[in-house]
Amino acid sequence: MEKVKRPIRITDTTLRDAHQSLWATRMHIEDILPIAEKIDEVGYNSIEVWGGATFDVALRYLNEDPWERLYKIKDKIRKTPLQMLLRGQNIVGYKNYPDDLLEAFIGKAVKGGINIFRVFDALNDVRNIEKAIKFIKKEGAHAQGTVCYTRSPVHTIDMYIECAKRQIDMGIDSLNTKDMAGILTPYVAYELVSALKSEIKIPLQIHCHSSSGMAVGTYLKAIEGGVDIIDCAAAPLALHTSQPPVETFIAILRNTEYATGLKMEAVHLISEYFEKVAAKRSPRRKWQTLIDVSVIEHQIPGGMASNLIVQLEQQNALDKFENVLLEIPRVREELGWPPLVTPTSQIVGTQAVMNIITGKRYKVVPNEVKNYVRGYYGRSPAPIKDEIKKMIIGDEEPIKCRPADLLKPVMDKCRKELKESGLMKKEEDVITYALFPEASMEFFRKRDKAKARSQKPEARSQKEDKYRELSSIFKIVTSSSVSEFEWEREGRKIKIRQNPDNKNIVNNTALKPEAVNIKDEKENKKTEGDYSEILSPMVGIFSIKLSAESTPFVEKGVTVEKNQTMGIIEAMKIKNEIKADKKCRMIDIFVNDKDPVEYGQPLFLVESL
Repeated sequence: MEKVKRPIRITDTTLRDAHQSLWATRMHIEDILPIAEKIDEVGYNSIEVWGGATFDVALRYLNEDPWERLYKIKDKIRKTPLQMLLRGQNIVGYKNYPDDLLEAFIGKAVKGGINIFRVFDALNDVRNIEKAIKFIKKEGAHAQGTVCYTRSPVHTIDMYIECAKRQIDMGIDSLNTKDMAGILTPYVAYELVSALKSEIKIPLQIHCHSSSGMAVGTYLKAIEGGVDIIDCAAAPLALHTSQPPVETFIAILRNTEYATGLKMEAVHLISEYFEKVAAKRSPRRKWQTLIDVSVIEHQIPGGMASNLIVQLEQQNALDKFENVLLEIPRVREELGWPPLVTPTSQIVGTQAVMNIITGKRYKVVPNEVKNYVRGYYGRSPAPIKDEIKKMIIGDEEPIKCRPADLLKPVMDKCRKELKESGLMKKEEDVITYALFPEASMEFFRKRDKAKARSQKPEARSQKEDKYRELSSIFKIVTSSSVSEFEWEREGRKIKIRQNPDNKNIVNNTALKPEAVNIKDEKENKKTEGDYSEILSPMVGIFSIKLSAESTPFVEKGVTVEKNQTMGIIEAMKIKNEIKADKKCRMIDIFVNDKDPVEYGQPLFLVESL
């Protein structure tokens, strides 16, 4: 008897999750547009192009407007449905946002061309995706629910089935099993998919990373179990911590009841193009191995792995990578077994890094970790250990409600603030500002300056030449024994003086005269003040205030109370508060707002009170 054909459909992740996993999300729009129409011709079920970290990274690091990025892609891809990853109430950020912002974001995304929203919550707390599903359905788009797969004593097949059923009651159109760390084994996949298929009647999709080397086998057993759609990437952006290759599954399923119907020739042409792109975008790190079997233990997803490596490099602590990997499962257990997917992967990962770098567990606890323990991200899969809770939030009681129920509407306020700044150009800017206030304002300012420069190219060139010339002279003088240098040009006279004692200053760190004088006085016993420097616990970006419009946390001369916030250092997309460990007076502040800081770099000079 001839078997009924059940062709497997494929979602292409090349333009989103693949480069997020392998290239720390550094694929530029200029890399996408030349090949977009060819990808559109392949016949994929959908093409994932947006969401996840792409919004944030486009804004911060690629100097691209994420909305314009979407519109340009949609202009090229007109046949195949466009898909995005939506982090539930976190949208494309790393915390819960108010419902009015979520609704506005989804509405604009649909108008911009998104057809399918894959919605997930890192904790599988369906309260955090309920409103997103409602707004997606209201816009007439496809809402795909998600169960985030992980392994722990509390994550069972029955739990996943219950999670799926609750999402079906909310109105999802399809369900995805998200194996972000690549730890779903083939036979467990067969058991899980078969169980889901017997309980629910909507299409099932599976998303695996290749970190452990099991993903191809996992997909095959999932297909046997009844899965309908699989996620794959073009070969140059496949495997490692990304998804299995499209080409592999076209070949494996050819001449079977599951044949995809996709043409290998078309996919080959696309892969040849991305081989060239990979030559300039891929980090090509020698320690990024093809298969990492230890992922089964530490369960780090692809995107987290690549970003963790980058951040440890910045901390000058890459040698501690193995120690961090061992610390992650320990922290995860203590925090109630959260699945490692954004934002909980950043929360667990950052705390593990802090525990290792500082040498004392939970000595430095980022705000996001505190808020997780308070319940502001949702309900943890298992109760958090009391001793850990006490260490992190003291005697505070965690909340019991849906976190977003505590948030006030934000769109009107953000629109007013942005209009007053004079930087608003379109309604999408309000959404971007509401999601990432500081990063968006910096981007908007750059956008305006770029426009102004483009209108006066000659003047810009002359001005830049002057700055380059002055900078070169300054470097020569400061690196020499010259104590004074005078320079005159075009009627302007510039004099550079340097203190002959200011030699051998490392890392371009400015001399701190107040600190030196105080030290000398202490040595000469001319003062009895108890002075100390507060050092940076990590590499990151220092902020002296919450936003450009806010007042500074501290200023010179003020009294600082114990546990008062003095500044924030942002690293690994997590904001870490620097707090006073005792009552003190602020004598000096050594760094400026938005300065990059190194591990161990002095931030403040204080006098104990």
